[in-house]
Amino acid sequence: MTNPGTPGGQPSPQLFFDTITAYQTTAALKGALDLDLFTAIGETAATVGDVASTCRADARGMRILCDYLVTLGFLRKLGDLYALTEDSKVFLDRRSPACLAGTVGFLLSPTITGNFSDIAAVVRKGGTVAPAGGTMAPEHPVWVEFARAMAPMMVPVANAVAGLVQGAPGRKIKVLDVAAGHGIYGITVAEKHPGAEIVALDWPNVLSVAKENAKARGIEGRYRTIAGSAFDVELGTGYDAVLITNFLHHFDPPTCERFLRKAHAALVPGGRAITVEFVPNDDRITPPQAARFSLTMLASTERGDAYTFAELDRMFRAAGFEGSELRRLDPMPSALVISRK
Repeated sequence: MTNPGTPGGQPSPQLFFDTITAYQTTAALKGALDLDLFTAIGETAATVGDVASTCRADARGMRILCDYLVTLGFLRKLGDLYALTEDSKVFLDRRSPACLAGTVGFLLSPTITGNFSDIAAVVRKGGTVAPAGGTMAPEHPVWVEFARAMAPMMVPVANAVAGLVQGAPGRKIKVLDVAAGHGIYGITVAEKHPGAEIVALDWPNVLSVAKENAKARGIEGRYRTIAGSAFDVELGTGYDAVLITNFLHHFDPPTCERFLRKAHAALVPGGRAITVEFVPNDDRITPPQAARFSLTMLASTERGDAYTFAELDRMFRAAGFEGSELRRLDPMPSALVISRK
């Protein structure tokens, strides 16, 4: 069978070699971030000597790493000068408010990468082979790492979520933020809606991070918390919106429906559940990043998955919601599912 992606349809081993050595590209990027290479280059192009001096590194080593990063698309080479691409300026220079360098500690933590050490065993079992249910164990410390690391990545999606929160005219808005983590979703709602009261739900060790962020953003007076499992604690009632952000994919459909019935009961009539998820198309192979997330859930949870919109809609309807609407957030991999009581 030929590979239609190669010139003339000739078979090529390139995809195999690119994939089997992908650990090297990860290591190169992490090394560049450890050296603060992107911050050293900054807004203007720089020579290898200048970058090496700023990073306190060997000039030959820096030249090899910079050239490698050019081949990956993280840098541009202009004669003897190196410059950041537009993406690198926004996401890899530590002076940028959208810098993602801080996410590396979580994304490459042994807890996360260890889930992928034996995919054959994961597939044979049909779920994670990590002890005690992997990262879904109660109060797992990895979620504190997540809360501290991932907030910058969530800001664009949080802005989209906040724009969908609605309430009755003349009445204060009450919003439940489920699996709040860093708290950025609820905090952004509070910033955009001065009358909003936010109730954040998560494990107590994670909520400490959310409360720190709420205080730093000056909304702690409208921010309270519920500590514990979303399946076990009392949620309360009277919410105009329930934010369900990157939560459902950790569980199988019956478990999701059990929680969604609680969310439905907590909402006022006409209230909305606003869900953030990786949502593959019905073919389960597009969009690629959303489709690939199923493997992440297979490796790290007992029965989690990346659900299609049709599957999510069925879950919400089974829980009593009228129906759902899908909104993609291209070029971001996340999508929003809006469901009305």
